Amino acid sequence: MNIHALRIFYEISRAGGVSKAAEQLNISQPAVTMQLRKLEKELQMRLTRLEGRNVVLTDAGKWLAAQADRLFALEAEIDKQCIAYQRGSIGSLKISATYLPANYLLPDWLAQYQRSHAAVEISMVSGNVQFALDRLLRYETDMAWIGGSHQQLPANIDFIPVHEDELWFVAHRDHPLAGRSISPVELFVSPFILREPGSYTLQALMSLCRAAEIPEPLPAVRVNGPQEALRAALAGLGITFISAIEARSYVNSGALVRIEAGELKASNVISCCVRAGDPLPPQAQAFLELALHASSTEAT
Repeated sequence: MNIHALRIFYEISRAGGVSKAAEQLNISQPAVTMQLRKLEKELQMRLTRLEGRNVVLTDAGKWLAAQADRLFALEAEIDKQCIAYQRGSIGSLKISATYLPANYLLPDWLAQYQRSHAAVEISMVSGNVQFALDRLLRYETDMAWIGGSHQQLPANIDFIPVHEDELWFVAHRDHPLAGRSISPVELFVSPFILREPGSYTLQALMSLCRAAEIPEPLPAVRVNGPQEALRAALAGLGITFISAIEARSYVNSGALVRIEAGELKASNVISCCVRAGDPLPPQAQAFLELALHASSTEAT
């Protein structure tokens, strides 16, 4: 069916005649009549008839006008929904993330996002770095949020630093070094709760040792995961090196204490990873902008 001719016929039905439709469409009356005749010929249906000096719809014309009304109402709704999608107001937001951002950063940011994007369907899955990036590269998620070093990231991944998290030395409040000013050497001869191989915090800790040219700490115990490291510290098993985001509430409550040794400082950068050369969907772009703003506000 010639949709252009159908649209002109629809305008005739709404305007109540050929001349008024021509005026509203800003085209000549003969051009309107020609399109009407083309449509009648194509459909093999008489759509209008003369009633005195007026052009009125036949029964077939009334039926077709009703169908056209449904069609063009749907077209208008599709246009409206496309604009909403382009603005990120509808659609979906799919995220993969590692433990730290999934548990300590993204929930608050997603709650803020949801308040202004209530019609966007949000989903998040969490796992290790490889898990998060695999899902991003398989187009199962729009973005991957990870912490730690980016030197090993695949070339087809771009990362956008969003939040810098300090790494703290913490221990039970009754630890012998609590409340004292100590040297790095004194710190590292104390028993440590060490994370599993491959952990970014373990890598950062070993880098500090190399930079300070001091021996690596002896493990009182090795654990697999940040919560396990915290529980071990709370039990008094030794010092652990951990994200400030994870440890802050325990330090604020007095259950754990920070131990500072000279200029030993390290941080963990939380980044949003995206597919290189692949523009973010508008929903994901809106969330990234919110997260960048929220992180900068929190930092100040």
